[in-house]
Amino acid sequence: MTRPEGDPGRDLPRPDPAPLPVGANPWIWHSPVTARALAEVLPRLSSWGFDCAELPLEQPDDWEPEATVKLLESTGLAPAAVIAVMPPGRDLVRADPTTVRATQDYLRRCVDAAHTIGAPVVAGPVHAAVGRTWRMDPAERTAAYEEWREHIAPVVDHARRAAVRIAVEPLNRYETSLLNTVAQTLDALAGLPEDGIGIALDTYHQNIEERSLPAAAQEAGGRVAHVQVCANDRGAPGADHLDWSGFLGALRAIGYRGALCIESFTAHNASIAVAASVWRPLARSQDALATDGLTFLRRALAAR
Repeated sequence: MTRPEGDPGRDLPRPDPAPLPVGANPWIWHSPVTARALAEVLPRLSSWGFDCAELPLEQPDDWEPEATVKLLESTGLAPAAVIAVMPPGRDLVRADPTTVRATQDYLRRCVDAAHTIGAPVVAGPVHAAVGRTWRMDPAERTAAYEEWREHIAPVVDHARRAAVRIAVEPLNRYETSLLNTVAQTLDALAGLPEDGIGIALDTYHQNIEERSLPAAAQEAGGRVAHVQVCANDRGAPGADHLDWSGFLGALRAIGYRGALCIESFTAHNASIAVAASVWRPLARSQDALATDGLTFLRRALAAR
């Protein structure tokens, strides 16, 4: 198309950005996520039409990054993120020096795995063990955030050198007392480099802690590094009361171009059911949870 003389083209129609890629987490079926689990799940995700997958790394040797690269290539799935896991004993706040060093080493291993497989992000509650809570007055909270910044900073430096971004996930009040909201997480991130660390939004936790999912996404702005989605009860996205139109619109408004990854869990795995408090099936089947969520997200994104 030839532009009129002197017209900079600002009024010409522009195509909408491509829809966000949609992924899923193998935790929907398995925990721990081993090489065997990935070999089973990833081809099915590809056959259903997912674009990408999250890869939890509960222990550093659960799967080999080099072999996982080949598996991802064979399925055509992109690696959306390596998911860091914080069980009891992994802590960066109010912990002894040995625990802090071991946690930092584990997070560096997650970064190295992400770098090898080409994942842009290591996401998770990389602050304190899930389920660990304690009361803090404002001064104690400020001190805890300062301590966390000091202990996460070497991991962020390692991630920046590897071209990987850390995405710290605020959790609901029953799983942590340290970072529950976007506002608290932004306070904790103050002074840390934006290209090295941002926020992982999870609609399950936001639904509990935020008064508005769209407002929380807008508040996080350019620090959103990863997004996990599920229904308010951890079921399939769309089978719920969440403001998906507003939330997806807010992500678009802040310029988020990363993945939307369905994260849920199975009640049939004893360890993960207890850890995630999943006491009943959340869909007619785990496969349906993934595929129904995919269908809903595709339609919701197309409607934006």
